[in-house]
Amino acid sequence: MSSRSPLQRRAKQLAGTASAVAGMARNPETRKALLSSLRPGDSGAQAPVPAGGSVTLDPPTGLEDFSRRSVAVASSATPPDQLAEAIADFGRAPEWFSLHAAWRGDPPGRLAEGDTFAQQILLMDIPAEVRWTAASVTSRGLELQGTGPMGIVLALWCAVAPDGTGSVLRVDVGMDGPPLRGPIGTTVVRSIDAALAVSADRLAAMGTGAGARPAWTVRDEPVLHEASGRMLDPRTPVVVGVGQVVQRVPQPANDPVALAAQALRAAAEDSGAGEQLLRAADAVYAVPSASWTYRDQSALVAEAVGATPNERVQSTPYGGDGSQLLVNEAAAAIASGRSQIVLVAGAEAGSTLAAVQKDGQTPDWPEQDGDIAPDRVVGVDRVANNEIETAVGLGAPVYVYSLMESAVRHRRGHDVPQHREAISGLWSRMSAIAADNPYAWSPTEVPADELASPTPSNRAISEPYTKLMCANLQVDLASGIVVTSVAAAQAAGIAQDKWVFVLAGASATDQWFVSERADLSTSPAIRAAGRGALEHAGLTIDQVKHIDLYSCFPAAVQIGADALGLPVDDPERPLSVTGGLTFAGGPGNGYGSHAIATLVPILRADPTATGLSTSLGWYATKHSVGLYSAQPPERAFEHLRPMVERPPARRVLRSYEGDVVVEATTVPYARDGAPEAAVLSVLTPNGDRVLLRSDTPEIIAFVLDGDPIGRTLRLSGGEISVLRRKIAELPEPPSAPVKVRREGAVAVVTLDRPEARNAIDARTAAALELAIDDAEADDTVRVIVLTGAGGAFCAGMDLKAAARGEFPVTERRGPLGLTGQPPTKPLIAAVEGSALAGGCELALAADLIVAAEDAEFGIPEVRRGLIAAAGGVMRLRDRLPRNIAMELTLLGEPLPAARLAELGLVNRVTEPGSALEVAIDLATRIAANAPLSVSVGKKMIDESPGWDLDDAFQQQSILASPVILSDDAREGVAAFAEGREPVWRGR
Repeated sequence: MSSRSPLQRRAKQLAGTASAVAGMARNPETRKALLSSLRPGDSGAQAPVPAGGSVTLDPPTGLEDFSRRSVAVASSATPPDQLAEAIADFGRAPEWFSLHAAWRGDPPGRLAEGDTFAQQILLMDIPAEVRWTAASVTSRGLELQGTGPMGIVLALWCAVAPDGTGSVLRVDVGMDGPPLRGPIGTTVVRSIDAALAVSADRLAAMGTGAGARPAWTVRDEPVLHEASGRMLDPRTPVVVGVGQVVQRVPQPANDPVALAAQALRAAAEDSGAGEQLLRAADAVYAVPSASWTYRDQSALVAEAVGATPNERVQSTPYGGDGSQLLVNEAAAAIASGRSQIVLVAGAEAGSTLAAVQKDGQTPDWPEQDGDIAPDRVVGVDRVANNEIETAVGLGAPVYVYSLMESAVRHRRGHDVPQHREAISGLWSRMSAIAADNPYAWSPTEVPADELASPTPSNRAISEPYTKLMCANLQVDLASGIVVTSVAAAQAAGIAQDKWVFVLAGASATDQWFVSERADLSTSPAIRAAGRGALEHAGLTIDQVKHIDLYSCFPAAVQIGADALGLPVDDPERPLSVTGGLTFAGGPGNGYGSHAIATLVPILRADPTATGLSTSLGWYATKHSVGLYSAQPPERAFEHLRPMVERPPARRVLRSYEGDVVVEATTVPYARDGAPEAAVLSVLTPNGDRVLLRSDTPEIIAFVLDGDPIGRTLRLSGGEISVLRRKIAELPEPPSAPVKVRREGAVAVVTLDRPEARNAIDARTAAALELAIDDAEADDTVRVIVLTGAGGAFCAGMDLKAAARGEFPVTERRGPLGLTGQPPTKPLIAAVEGSALAGGCELALAADLIVAAEDAEFGIPEVRRGLIAAAGGVMRLRDRLPRNIAMELTLLGEPLPAARLAELGLVNRVTEPGSALEVAIDLATRIAANAPLSVSVGKKMIDESPGWDLDDAFQQQSILASPVILSDDAREGVAAFAEGREPVWRGR
């Protein structure tokens, strides 16, 4: 595994997160651990440092002239003259110097005193140009003096000395300059400490045949794309190699990591650069195996291919969206300059595992210690089902998708025989594609009538699915994808006809629990993600020629096609390039990477075309989309997380008495083909949903006989009776209690229950949490405005609903769906009328308050035997004089907006009816400022009251460092000097 100490790993994680997340959402425990090692005035090691052997190396002369210093030492089996020669040949620096990002101009080669060159290095994982001069080059090391951005000066010393038959080595960095003389310097030193520790270990390994990276000459210069004649940003992400492995005969020696390593080696061979490309990787991303659990699969994969990555990343443990999500994340890391070469791999050995277990054995596959973990885990990880879904047997994908299939059938206007013919035809066409796919698990074309007809070898699973309409998870499959910058691809000598660009990526989630979705047959999230990616790439769906839609079950393909505007049965544009998860194979979480690995050679052979791949997790719940082409993008890559235009969610009821309309059905079958039960989703007249499970022969026959959708049932005393067979319209969901619209970079979130003065019940709290989550995820949303409909802001918790046991507390954001965890983005409350009780607490959770002059605020809970425990009392005490906070809390009487403006709680007082307009104006002005500066400024204000005085400046430094060293900081200064408006990039 990694040779870094726990402190070094934590520091590395902190540094990587600083530049990776524009919102600065750091791990507080990581920051606390880092701070615990800091002391005021700490500036690095000055005394001699033992190397672990018998030799001690003194600090270099001149190090004491720098206010900030970092040092790392190591022992090596390599003789000192060989190490000194490797150090002097500074063109090999990428092999060991982990701060290296790229060369500016030609790499230096072997240095002589007085040589000058330019290099991009990583300060806090942010690329910064340094111009070096070789001050000294001797048989025992070198000294470089350099200048960086914003007046930073640096020096690098590398020294070696004999130690027995090997060597001891020491690497020092000295730093100074205005940005580093404050607390930011300490933070930068800590990030460099971690980087130098890795550098020293790599340098020690040089000459021993282990651990060294190839010396890529990666230049931070535009790259000429020969086919188009365009000059490309060197950080443009491109897929350069893909590999797949299919192991049809069980091999107990091959665990999923071994298969993933095989796939990556095939990808390296595909690129033409060979396995040195794998050793050069600075990041390894892994799709977690479902057939064998590893604590850090990415670390084992890296070790297996000889990579020494700076970052190890995994997607969440469950979810087929992980493959495309990781490619999107890899492309984003490359576009930001954090990475140059990223390996993405996934693998399953489910077939081998089943064979071994059938023999009563357990495979001897790797297991990792409990404290092992990747640097980052990306994606959404939540329980897949609520209790009501589980209670009726909807706890596995086949049952949920088969229920959804009947809703898809109804939307498509098919009767039962028509739809069975349609989906069996779709799946037969999938099998034909798999038959031509050399990496397919079952490369056999199957006629549609065989797919539709239950037989002993193709038994009925859940109406209307047979076994051959379901994903096949028991496979041994692996995939490997190598994503690089175009600069790294060129440096590695990879031919441009191998390059396939990642044009755009997008991710989104649907209403999490299926039972709460407005429509079981559609996906607003796929629609939003697809539209976002296409718009970013400047394309329409009609311009996309090659497509792979995630195809675990027919419903998933049809839902995806509908969301993207694709015909399901176009022979000229099939919806899979692999053959889908039944025939190509459904390797746990990793199918999407096989789709990408299949799509890449197709696009190489059709270089003017565009390809699209979708991945999804759980029950069409979480989604990722990617666009690819051999033609370079018109705009820089972005991993988009667009806001989703969500219809109102439905309430799912535990019980109901009265008439209902059937919305969707399925019948699960036993292994002998006998129906087990009927599962029905029914809608009440007001649009709520009830899930039913019945094993009575009458109801099973009702579901299987003809078309039950739209028919009316009566629920009474736990019994289900068919009331009439006339087809009724499906009731619409209840009106949305929260509505969202966009005003440029501003998301306006409106509480819309005017009949209840916008009081918050459980449904409203859930909708508010989801709206805030969506706005937080979308990078194009810079500020959020919260307001109320109908002339009132919010009357607080809905007491009538609370009396029924429906409390407005959500999973993540807590009370009222917001106050426990307000957004990290600026939030402005636009208050008309009253903001009382929980309404006042919602306003207090905002960063700014705009109120009409006749608005009033108060926490009257004391008059109802309650207390404002959703943050009200606490935040009033923070924001108002003690006696005023006491007055509001103890009397329970409201105060007018004008008085609270005098006391500093309300930022703007407006004419009645204009609070929202003024709030949007404020939000727009905030959104015009530098994103990182706004985000970090807000975070400092929020967190600094809790900082310990001794550590306050270090805390501030951790937050401020990426801002001060960012591209936006340089852009702001340049724009001011040039008399123009700045163009912010958020990095």
